[in-house]
Amino acid sequence: MYEKTPIVTRYSGNPILTKADVPYPVATVYNAGVVKHAGRYVMLFRSNLQNGRSVIGRADSDDGYSFQAAPKPFLVPSQNPQFAEYEEWGVEDLRICPCEGEYLLTYSAYSRHGVRIALARTKDFQEVERVALITQADMRNVVIFPQKFNGRYVRLDRPHSEISPWSTWISYSPDLVHWGDSKILIKPVHYHWDEMKVGPGPQPIQTEEGWLQIYHGVYKTMSGSVYRLGVALHDLDDPARLRGVSDRWILEPEAPWEINGYVPNVVFSCGVVPEADGTIKLYWGGADTVMCVGTARIDDLVQLCLSDARPPL
Repeated sequence: MYEKTPIVTRYSGNPILTKADVPYPVATVYNAGVVKHAGRYVMLFRSNLQNGRSVIGRADSDDGYSFQAAPKPFLVPSQNPQFAEYEEWGVEDLRICPCEGEYLLTYSAYSRHGVRIALARTKDFQEVERVALITQADMRNVVIFPQKFNGRYVRLDRPHSEISPWSTWISYSPDLVHWGDSKILIKPVHYHWDEMKVGPGPQPIQTEEGWLQIYHGVYKTMSGSVYRLGVALHDLDDPARLRGVSDRWILEPEAPWEINGYVPNVVFSCGVVPEADGTIKLYWGGADTVMCVGTARIDDLVQLCLSDARPPL
């Protein structure tokens, strides 16, 4: 319980992507969804333009560490009337879910009406089809499980609200467009590292013991909020049943580029890649300014949920 060995080992070459690596003018590079596609790593990162609004860029890598940014953004606010009104202030914090031979992309759409979640799909990261706006305002951090359960898609989300403050919920859909049967799963715990907000991070990872979810937790201090990462384990057959939520965090801001930046004291993950050797590459934004990566053993993360758990609600 009191071992000093880090759960997540930071890559010595962090940060792996900064605004200097992007060939068009941006102020930040952070909160990227990442997946391995056709043998290469694809990163879809958020950037603030120099007017403060956000777009999604793309970068590619052969090894998951050295990324080359594309010459233009991957996703910008839509001009299609169905989406344009709700994306006018930017698109943010995209997650990538491999599912049924394609990739489901969920991202935050900001506008004068608040923040909603939009869903798009792609098979090759060349052609992208917007599907629908799948929430009302205010909602953030939607991640979809990589398989159906009893014929339905399942997602985790976090209402952007002080009503049952910033908690993680689960919802179901027959068609990816219409969602319901929602229930609350994980709430912040008073006087705990995640006492202010909890919300899903990247897409859940299937393990022998259950679906491993990496989530963000927020703690309010006298000098501002601190964003850390934790883990939870969902039942393999019924993801609404939690097997455990780790009592302690797995990553907190420590490096200079995580402590100082656009938003200080933040590690925030939208991307994880499970590897064949039983490890993951975990990607996170540092201080809402740069992209970082580290590695961890899946078994270690699962055991944290099973052996050192806190109540989910």
